[in-house]
Amino acid sequence: MLTLESVTKVYKVGTFGGKRLRAVNEVSFQVAPGQIVSLIGESGSGKSTIGRMVLGLSRVTEGTITFEGQDVSQLESGRRRAYYGDVQGVFQDPFSSYNPIFKADRVFTLVKGFFPGIGRSEWEEKVEHALNAVRLEPGTCLDKYPHQLSGGQLQRMLIARALLLDIRLLVADEIISMLDASTRIDVLNLLGDLKSRGLGILFITHDLSLGNYISDRTMILRRGSVVELGATEKVFGNPVHPYTKMLLASVPHLHEKWGQREHAGDDAGADSAEPALVEVEPDHFAAVAP
Repeated sequence: MLTLESVTKVYKVGTFGGKRLRAVNEVSFQVAPGQIVSLIGESGSGKSTIGRMVLGLSRVTEGTITFEGQDVSQLESGRRRAYYGDVQGVFQDPFSSYNPIFKADRVFTLVKGFFPGIGRSEWEEKVEHALNAVRLEPGTCLDKYPHQLSGGQLQRMLIARALLLDIRLLVADEIISMLDASTRIDVLNLLGDLKSRGLGILFITHDLSLGNYISDRTMILRRGSVVELGATEKVFGNPVHPYTKMLLASVPHLHEKWGQREHAGDDAGADSAEPALVEVEPDHFAAVAP
């Protein structure tokens, strides 16, 4: 469904844009229908930049992004509308997506233009169906202002807005990092339910435990390059790249207190220039010397 081939993003930085920053370096992966692919990396690794390029919010410098075989890496305004009927994004801070002077359900009205000629009763039925899909009761969230709703409710309303369009791919960029623990599991389970209905999901996170819980495939990103990629149980169960090992070793454990174990250094022996991905076992690739 979604395919990235050697996608690179370079920003001009410095005085008069005289320097270049390679934020994403030749990244390739796929997202299939009914599949959750986790893109995991620390801040500055380029994961959100990839999400923005998939959504057409940032242009690709090199490489291609195709959706159902059609190149969408350089979307023109006329084709962008049709693309957004299939692909939508939900971002980290749900509160920033709402205007506090308008009621929260205005986010649904903003996409009503995708349904020309729809009657009021039919539209209300579609909104109610979308809310039910994300386990929200219309009476608890419609006709309310954003400050009257929780972060979890606002985030689920944004997912419902995407479902209104009957989308096929959801880019979920750190969508639960600002939610409390009980709400996080609700949203994760919701994503799992949407996956079972055939929705493809690009799940962008810095939290390894969340990626392990929900994803079918995992991609570890470091300084804009993919260092490990494959089936989630293989990446987490048999990490090969030093950076992946360092990330997994840094995850806190409930049965341990701070100071009871040694922590790996920041780079954990990984070189700054990553070698090409090689297949270390079936459906498991890592950037290690052959």
